[in-house]
Order: sequence, then C-alpha cells, then structure tokens
Amino acid sequence: MYSLKPNLYIMKMTKIYTRTGDKGTTSLVGGIRIKKSDIRLEAYGTIDELTSHIGLLIALMADDRAQRTSEVPTEQSADDDRALLIRIQSNLFIVGSHLATDQSKTPLYPSAILPEGETQLLEQHIDQMLASLPEAQGFVLPGGTVAAAQCHVCRTVCRRAERHIDALADVATIGEDIVKYVNRLSDYLFVLAKKINHIAGQPEILWQRQKKA
Repeated sequence: MYSLKPNLYIMKMTKIYTRTGDKGTTSLVGGIRIKKSDIRLEAYGTIDELTSHIGLLIALMADDRAQRTSEVPTEQSADDDRALLIRIQSNLFIVGSHLATDQSKTPLYPSAILPEGETQLLEQHIDQMLASLPEAQGFVLPGGTVAAAQCHVCRTVCRRAERHIDALADVATIGEDIVKYVNRLSDYLFVLAKKINHIAGQPEILWQRQKKA
C-alpha cells in the first residue's frame, strides 16, 4: 500500500496484500475509502498505466542503443531522452499522488505538488526536437521502430489519462498545473516518436485515403 509523508512518497514492502480492497473499495491519501470504479481511480490508475508504458519505452530505447555496433553523434541525445523519461516517470508519481488526494477532505502534501517549471521543460524539449526534424508532410500513422511504436502507445494512454483527469476536474479540485503537464506530455511523446524514427532512419508511415476497389 502507498503511504504519504510530508516530503516523501514511499511504498511499504513489508506486506503486499492487505485484503482491505476485497470488497471493491480502496483508500485515498488520508485514508478515505472509495469505490475502485470511481473516476478518481480511473484518473490516477491511468497515470500508473502510463508510467509503466514509459518504463517499457525506456527499455526499448536502451535495447536500440545496445544493438548498435558503434557510437554515433545521436547517442548523447538518446541518453538525454531516456533521462528525461525517467524524470517524467517521477513527475507522474507526483501527479498520481495529487489525483489520489481528495482536497475537500485532505490537504495536499508537498510531495503531491508538481515542481515549478516541469511543463516548461517539456515545451523546451519539444521545440528542440522539432527544430532538428523534417517538416511534417501529413498525418502520421503510429509505427516505425518498436520504440517509436511504443512511444505512440504512451501518447494515447496519456491522452486517455487527460480525459479522465478532465472528468474528475468537473467534480473535484485538481491543480491547473497537473492538467497542463499531462496535456503537454502527450505532445512531447508524439514528437519523441518522430525523433526516434528519424534517428533510426525509419521513414514514417503517412495516412493516405484508400482508393475504392
């Protein structure tokens, strides 16, 4: 189970199962119990899913590097991308904590508040990547390298998380910075997928209207 302290979000590993959720409820930050089908659970559960998908993306990007026979100028950039993705995972942990706090009943802990500047950091990386990529020639179909395809999976899961957060914001207090961060993250993942394919020399698949048979 998860436990929040003023400056630390930790997982207690002394016991994995508690049986407290066997009847379809779970605890929010502060101990409030709600149904597992609640929109709040959909929101931070999808953030958890996104974090896991990003973990797979990082692993696939590392595999891409390991398969290369020699260092190329793009390797440092790839290292930077993986480092940023790990940072994003950490930020998503904060986002999940924020969403798991019913602020009408429990105050936010400092560890549930996204640090300033994280959305702007994503925007900076988006701008840097776009500056080095060829101009888009049409609608891109997800695919290319395995890592790029997984990056698109991350993007779509991020969009789903954003929709759940938007629905939750209709009935609960959600920080505007949280909404902006998740929105910008999906943009970042789209451009990163393009960059991964570009570095690999993999042409992107563009959507084309199919001719009638």
